[in-house]
Amino acid sequence: MLTSTFNKLYDYLNNESKDRVCKGITDEACDHVAKNFFAILLTHTFTKLGDTLSNPKTVLTWLMNYVNAPVFLISLIVPIRESGALIPQVAISNYVKTKPIRKYIWIAGSIIQGLSIAGIGLVALHFDKQVAGWLIILCLVIFSLARSLASVSSKDIKGKAIPKTRRGKLGGYTSSFSGILVLIAGLYITYTSKTTENIQFYTNLIFFAASMWIIASFIYASIKEFPSSVNKDDSERNGIIDNFKLLKEDTHLRDFVIARSLLLCSALSAPFYVTAAQTNVKDTSYLLGLLIISNGLASIVSSPYWGKMADKSSKNTMAYAITIASICGLVLFFIISFGNDLKTQLWLYPIAFFILGIAHSGVRQGRKTYVIDMATGDDRTNYVSVSNTIIGLILLVTGGISALLSLISVESVILALSIIGLLGAVKSYKLRNVEKSTEDDE
Repeated sequence: MLTSTFNKLYDYLNNESKDRVCKGITDEACDHVAKNFFAILLTHTFTKLGDTLSNPKTVLTWLMNYVNAPVFLISLIVPIRESGALIPQVAISNYVKTKPIRKYIWIAGSIIQGLSIAGIGLVALHFDKQVAGWLIILCLVIFSLARSLASVSSKDIKGKAIPKTRRGKLGGYTSSFSGILVLIAGLYITYTSKTTENIQFYTNLIFFAASMWIIASFIYASIKEFPSSVNKDDSERNGIIDNFKLLKEDTHLRDFVIARSLLLCSALSAPFYVTAAQTNVKDTSYLLGLLIISNGLASIVSSPYWGKMADKSSKNTMAYAITIASICGLVLFFIISFGNDLKTQLWLYPIAFFILGIAHSGVRQGRKTYVIDMATGDDRTNYVSVSNTIIGLILLVTGGISALLSLISVESVILALSIIGLLGAVKSYKLRNVEKSTEDDE
């Protein structure tokens, strides 16, 4: 009964009226596509909600300010959380490739992430100032390493369980459903922050976020994963240096990494939008809630569209999305620089954050679909891990450059990142198209 319901709902969401599309997966996996589709949808919905409620650009920044952590430690939380999750992935991929069943790696990573976030809540309740700051940084380091485990394994599992031309839709629906939950959370935060904004308010958000990863780990265990082929001799021979040689030997991968590096502006711009709002708006009581609401609405409105577009051409999705982010940044730069009255308006920044959220959703959906569709099997694992490790290193460099530019002005960072984004749009558009849709796929 439940299987029949999953199959009918899957066919409805993916417009499948004929034979099921099973491009890029085995016949065995095809029999379990519907169940796996909804298991992955639910787990990623919960973890995305957890990510939002423990976001270093918003919630964790507010939390560290409450415990009076030093400013230099607050500036570390974004690069550590992002780069720490990306840089180890080449090394981790070699371990992942030795395991024929890989969902348990994701489950372990999810549980550790949940415990690490819960640790941040406990630290905030019992410590303050520099001690609290350093302990939160330690929890984030552990969180990031666990996130590496989940990131490398999840894309491989998704590639084995979900067919081509359906992976983008899965990502789009995930972002939409999580966006609805984020919207509800943002409304709650906005409603309660005016009267109950204190350390318990923020730690309760953190503890709730931590539970999302624990719940997700139980759901993920229900995925029907079939063993990957494992060649132990190849695993021992292909070390970290050999994986990095892919960048020299594989021009397709190299072009993708360059394009993805230029797309970072959509992620790096967000905290500077928040900083600009805090600097220019006098009453920021509702700011956190409004920004979270904007982010949730952006996912709800845009993700299904981006998902469908990514299944047709993920490289065009990246190009169009980053163009939107860049134009938004350029407009905001001119408003902050020359619109003395306009830049103090509270409504300006949630709207700008909403547009940036739409664009960033497209960038994420496009590049995730692209890297999954451009390879299969262990090649996919290698591509994901190498590209993520390089991006992690680039994040540290660009984060440092952005920090230096911010000493001049926040708007100068937004301008620089927007120009880089336009270069990313051109590079993304020139990438090879890895999706080959046919009439039968629709």
